[in-house]
Amino acid sequence: MSLGKAIEKTHPTGEVEIGELAGESRECSVETYAGKLHIRWDDSAAVTAMGQMPVFVDFLKTSGLWDAFLADCPLRYTSPNAPSRVNILGTLLMSVLAGQSRYAHISGLRGDGVNPELLGMSKVMSEDSARRAFKQATPEETGDWLKRHLRQTYEPLLEQAWVLDLDSTIKVLYGKQEKAVKGYNPTKPGRPSHVVHTYLMAGLRLVLGAEVQAGNESASSHAQPGFWKYFDSLPLESRPVFLRGDIGWGLRRLRKVTHLYLAEVTHPPVN
Repeated sequence: MSLGKAIEKTHPTGEVEIGELAGESRECSVETYAGKLHIRWDDSAAVTAMGQMPVFVDFLKTSGLWDAFLADCPLRYTSPNAPSRVNILGTLLMSVLAGQSRYAHISGLRGDGVNPELLGMSKVMSEDSARRAFKQATPEETGDWLKRHLRQTYEPLLEQAWVLDLDSTIKVLYGKQEKAVKGYNPTKPGRPSHVVHTYLMAGLRLVLGAEVQAGNESASSHAQPGFWKYFDSLPLESRPVFLRGDIGWGLRRLRKVTHLYLAEVTHPPVN
């Protein structure tokens, strides 16, 4: 809800297809942790789910994001037989990129003999190693680490005028999970669920943060404490032009805080 920002288009309309530009090469070179690779596009060949992994690894290495992510990780092993951090985090990263949603699915990655080396890994870890990895780290320490590195990826975008969307999603659960309780569940009434309160950058559909709560905490009043903690952490010049959410976000407490924020923007304190 920042005032005084000019509305500008951040991205051009549409995307250019590969090879659409005249004279564009269908080959490229990428830098990975296994060395330089030369990639050639073949329209007739089948593409696997991880086929574009080398290009993404090139981005992670060139930007320094992967090295910083590893160096700042709260995992601390003392046993000489313990897995390395790059193997644990690389396994989880590959699992996410492959669209996997359960630890048991990690076993399907263990036959990949190419992509782990590109990330600097020596092997894909087992599902049990990945599941036990963060048991020694506190939730606060792990959460701060993830939020800090996520924020580095989108902070430059906040310099433009932008809109913040507030939304809640019901995630149906099966089996025994923490905070799996019955609550508002329009798709499968009576099933335990989680509620994911999400903050998104409108237009880009970029997720800036999310908070998972019990299935009976779907009301916006449960999301507001975590949201305002995130909102207050944003510099004044990086805050959104306005907030957009459902009717539950029009509660008196939200309106009061909004009025105080507008007063602060209009009449900033003098040092």
